Amino acid sequence: MRRYLWLYCTLLLLGASSPAITAQSSTSQAITNSSTTPLQTTTPTFTADVATNEKTLHIVTQPLEVSAQAHEIYFYQLLELALEKTRATHGPYKLERLKRILSNQRYIAEVSRDDGIIDITWTMIDEEREKKLLPIKISLLRGMNSYRVFLIRQEDKEKFRAVNTLEDLKKFNAGSGSVWPDTSILQNNGLPVVTSAHYELLFTMLQRKRFDYFPRGVYEVWTEQKAHVDKGFIIEDSLMFHYPAPIYFFVNKKNTRLAERIERGLQIAIEDGSFEQLFFSTPGFEQGYKEIHNPNRRILRLNALNHYDD
Repeated sequence: MRRYLWLYCTLLLLGASSPAITAQSSTSQAITNSSTTPLQTTTPTFTADVATNEKTLHIVTQPLEVSAQAHEIYFYQLLELALEKTRATHGPYKLERLKRILSNQRYIAEVSRDDGIIDITWTMIDEEREKKLLPIKISLLRGMNSYRVFLIRQEDKEKFRAVNTLEDLKKFNAGSGSVWPDTSILQNNGLPVVTSAHYELLFTMLQRKRFDYFPRGVYEVWTEQKAHVDKGFIIEDSLMFHYPAPIYFFVNKKNTRLAERIERGLQIAIEDGSFEQLFFSTPGFEQGYKEIHNPNRRILRLNALNHYDD
């Protein structure tokens, strides 16, 4: 950046006319050319606007999954809200989504790298992720991610209504992401699990009877069922898992400046009510919040190895 500013000043001294010079971050280059160039970028960079002498924070997030866009957009909007709440104190920003969908494991790996292609991710916390990344410990889902209901095939409805205990449920196979913290929690409670590294593939696996039920957060299952209405899925209506499963924003461990800004922005949004307003305006969230208190569901409490509260 100093080189660009030096060049600009030199041109002014020589009397040359030149348009404003802006430095394009390597993060933006990685997004634009992701199909033709190696994956490379830096942690969030500041670009000087020569005309205004302001600095713009460029942040790249993970993209939105096809089946989850209706509720995943909430995390992007919440991040934007936090950044907007701190614009006056921390300056302008530019928020972008990566153009390619990767695995959850890859997002975590990229944020942990100093030259990763994304700067922030949102995911459930566990011991390994806390070691690799810097969590911003404000629960993004107000405890709702700790409650899971099941996406099942229509034909299996009566089978699950006969389930009363965890022991009964051990006759069925759950579906889960191969690196999701949920997977180890299910397995540690003696529940059989079939996994996949790819979120979207799990819906096809359920349809093809590779497993029997897909535990989903009460905030996300409604839109997922609608997105796959052609597959004959229903939301099982008698059971519910409960275990601590907070979702946080995570950044690179060295990027404390970004973490502090986001934490401050979220706190402001909580205090002025805009956090809650966004939460309940998101499709499925209000319905999921009510479902937690549904008296017709049997809550199956799972033991979790972590001690995280949500």
